[in-house]
Amino acid sequence: MSSGFSKAGLSRVHDVLARHVDSGKIPGVVALISRGGETHVEAIGTTRHDGGAPMSRDTIFRMASTSKPVTMAAAAVLLDECRLRLDDLVDPWLPELANRRVLKRIDGPLDDTEPARRPITVRDVLTSTFGLGIDRTALGAPIMNAIFEQGLTPDLPVPMPEQDEWVRRLGTLPLMHQPGERWQYHISNDLLGVLVARVTGQSFEAFLRERVFAPLGMDDTGFHVPADKMDRFPPLYAPDPQTGEFHVWDPAEGGRHSAPPAFQGGGGGLVSTADDYHAYFRMLLDHGKRGNERILSRPVVELMTTNRLTPEQNAARNAMATENVHVSFGQGQHGGWGMGMAVRTYRGDYAPVGQFGWDGGSGTSTYADPVNQLTGIVLTQVGMTVPDSARLIHDFWTTVYQALED
Repeated sequence: MSSGFSKAGLSRVHDVLARHVDSGKIPGVVALISRGGETHVEAIGTTRHDGGAPMSRDTIFRMASTSKPVTMAAAAVLLDECRLRLDDLVDPWLPELANRRVLKRIDGPLDDTEPARRPITVRDVLTSTFGLGIDRTALGAPIMNAIFEQGLTPDLPVPMPEQDEWVRRLGTLPLMHQPGERWQYHISNDLLGVLVARVTGQSFEAFLRERVFAPLGMDDTGFHVPADKMDRFPPLYAPDPQTGEFHVWDPAEGGRHSAPPAFQGGGGGLVSTADDYHAYFRMLLDHGKRGNERILSRPVVELMTTNRLTPEQNAARNAMATENVHVSFGQGQHGGWGMGMAVRTYRGDYAPVGQFGWDGGSGTSTYADPVNQLTGIVLTQVGMTVPDSARLIHDFWTTVYQALED
C-alpha cells in the first residue's frame, strides 16, 4: 500500500533538513510526518551546537507556543461535560477579573480608562479575545510595560508567580480592548490554565494528564522534565541576532524545565516529543478519537479547529502576520484562529485551507491538515531570535507538501 508520500519527496525532506543542520545554524532537528497509517521520522544532527548526543526520535523539546493547541483540550473536555459553557461569565471562577476597566487608547496611561461594556465570558478566554494580550505593535506602551514588569509573561527577568498571585496581578491592570472586541496573543492561554484549575479543583497539569495525556499515551509531555529523562533534553539556544553566536537561552540541567514551575503556563509551558504531539494531532484529525476511545467530542474538535473570529476580531491577527513579517520571519500567515490554534482560511503557500496548528518561538511547528489527512511535527532547539529555525520550518512544510504522491 502506498503511504501517500513519494520516495523522491521523502528524500527531499531529509536533504533539505540536513542542509539546515549542515549550515551550522541548526544543531539538530527531529521531524515527523504521517499520513494514513504511515509515519516517517527524521532525526538529524546533535543536541548541542558543540556536539553532544545525536538527536533521536524521543528527544524532549520545549514546545513554547505550540503548547497552545494541546492545552486547549482541557477546556474542550469541560465544555463536553457542561462544566463550562461558552457564554458563561468567568466571574464566579475568576473574580479578580470582574468589573473591568478598559483603556481609552492602547498607548494611553493606565488610569485613562472607561468601564467595560460587558463582563468577560468563557468564549472570550478560549478564542483569545478577552481584552489583554501580547501586542508587538504596542511595545513600549504603559500597558505592555506593566504586563512585563508584573511577570505576567514567560521569558522575561521577572519570573511568573504561582497562579493565584498571577491572576491577582492581572486583575490590577485595565484591559487593552473591550471584551470580545479583538484577538490578542498569548495571555488568554495562560489564563485558561487558571480557569481549568479552579473549575476542576485539580492542578492544570493533573487534569491534562488524567484526561488528555494519559489516554493518548503522551508519557513525555508535561510542564517539566523529570531527572530520569534529563539526558534526552537539549539546551535551548537564542543566537545573537547580529553575530549568530550561540547563547544558551535555557539550559537543561538547572533550567526552567528542570523542576515543576510555579506557574503551569498553557500558553508556552509544555515539554514534549514528536510522537506525543503526533498522538494529539492524530486524535484531532480522527474527530476526537484514539482508536475506539473517545477523548473529545467531534463537535468540540470542530469548534477548536475551525475559524472562530469575525473580520473585526481578526484585524489585529492579520496585522501581526502581514505587517510584522520582518519580526515574525513570516510565521503566522494563516488567516484565522480557532481555539488555541491558527486555522488556515486562505491559501498563501503550499498548505490548503483548513490546516490547523501553531508554531513556537523555541523553533517548533505542529500542524494537521484534514484535506490530506496529514500531520507534521518539526522540532529544533534554536529560538527565533534569528530567522534560522523559522526558515527550516518553512522549508519543512514546503518539502512535506511536495512529497504528497496523489
